[in-house]
Amino acid sequence: MARPENAPANSPRTRIGLWLGRPLASFHLIVTVAALLTILGLVMVLSSSAAEAYATDGSAYTLFTQQLIGVGLGVVAFYVALRTSVRVLRKVSFPLFCLSVVMLMMVLIPGIGSEGADGARRWFNVAGVSFQPSELAKVTLVLWGAHLLASRRSEHASLKSLLIPLVPAALLMAGLVVLQPNLSTAIAIGIILVSLLWFAGLDARLFAIIVGGGIAAATVLAFTAGYRSNRIKAWLNPGDDPQGLGYQSNQAKFSLADGGPFGVGLGQSRAKWSYLPNAHNDFIFAIIGEELGFIGCLAVLGLFALFVYTGLRIAMRSVDPFLRLLAAGSTTWIFAQAMINIGYVVGLLPVTGLQLPLVSYGGSSTAITLMMFGIIANAARHEPEAIAALHSGQDSRLDRVLRLPMPASFSPLRAAAARSKSTRPALDREIRRRIESGSSQRRAPDAGGRAGRARAGEPPRRSEPRRTGAALPRGGAVGGRSGAVGGRSAAPRAGAQPRGAHGHSDTRGYRR
Repeated sequence: MARPENAPANSPRTRIGLWLGRPLASFHLIVTVAALLTILGLVMVLSSSAAEAYATDGSAYTLFTQQLIGVGLGVVAFYVALRTSVRVLRKVSFPLFCLSVVMLMMVLIPGIGSEGADGARRWFNVAGVSFQPSELAKVTLVLWGAHLLASRRSEHASLKSLLIPLVPAALLMAGLVVLQPNLSTAIAIGIILVSLLWFAGLDARLFAIIVGGGIAAATVLAFTAGYRSNRIKAWLNPGDDPQGLGYQSNQAKFSLADGGPFGVGLGQSRAKWSYLPNAHNDFIFAIIGEELGFIGCLAVLGLFALFVYTGLRIAMRSVDPFLRLLAAGSTTWIFAQAMINIGYVVGLLPVTGLQLPLVSYGGSSTAITLMMFGIIANAARHEPEAIAALHSGQDSRLDRVLRLPMPASFSPLRAAAARSKSTRPALDREIRRRIESGSSQRRAPDAGGRAGRARAGEPPRRSEPRRTGAALPRGGAVGGRSGAVGGRSAAPRAGAQPRGAHGHSDTRGYRR
């Protein structure tokens, strides 16, 4: 990576730029962010839940122990996801999606799903351990959705094939979650759906219609239940009922104000002593602001900003459409969930119940989110530069400690054929520049060889493979403003054989 302009050789900007230019920088960033958020979450759950846990069970470590178990399961899931090959992820995506839909149905059946104090059916209780299937549903949707859209990247896909069966399946999943009832998770499922469609290249007008319909449906559902409409009323008029509807939101703001710039000190919060309901769960960001102050809040925001930068960097560097959609969609989902949680804690949004990923209390949510981080880290190891570095023996110490498998070797011809014009021009420009810079160097000797044979009067060799790669579809393999996954194919080149004559298209969409 070239040194930034007007930057001294030993400046921090230069050193950071050089470090970010390393092949495995994205992988290390994702692992670091996941570790820091998990550690912060454990510390803050212990601090914010100790008083309530002691008053309820006589032990200050009850909720912390449950969170620690969730983190342990999440670390195992992170490692398994990190070692799983991309081929296996795509193969099991649809069976896992079907399994999650079946589990969402089963949790609604009395006697199978556990009923909460408010009548909600959201959990399975197995040997005293609670599991929330709606958390798994979010992962299976982003996996299967990315696989479905990427599988049609070489087809002349119509708008119907882009939307069906993904949109009806996602709506079915969201409807089952609403029946629990759990509107916050249904909103997260909607965010996953629209992010996949956005990065897959849905036409902007149709995308706006879908987003508008989703917002309208969420608004209607928000007023269908009494507790949801109360949240909207408390958000619109926070001062009308400060001891009733607006109590929780007001207490959260008081906690943030008490923290000041540097906080009152870790473990010294006053709001957690039964003044702020759900202090360890939905409103843990308020306890962070009170104990760690404005600096602590900025640190949390900085970690999530670093996460979204790294996730989109992985998507931009990936040439596999599945990994590109998977990384971009999952990054958008986790980041949006974090921003919604922080937004309603500070009063910018109505309370939805979405947790702060890896920080809020919740065993199922923490384990599933760590597994999602493992999948994103797996995608980071499949960047072209990372694959080349690993196969050349430039593995890092972390790879050797974790004994991670070598990613599949990367074929330059497959890279050229797999490249596609995504919906987002910034992603496509970077991918196109990286692939074409390498392919131009490989074409030069071949072009010279053909020119030399022409000057010597030798006929061209018909068995010589084409080195230019597959033509880039105008509408985009993954995207394109035509509203189709495949877009419109580029005009055939002179002398190109029709399909079925001497070449054929395989499932990856490039000519052999």
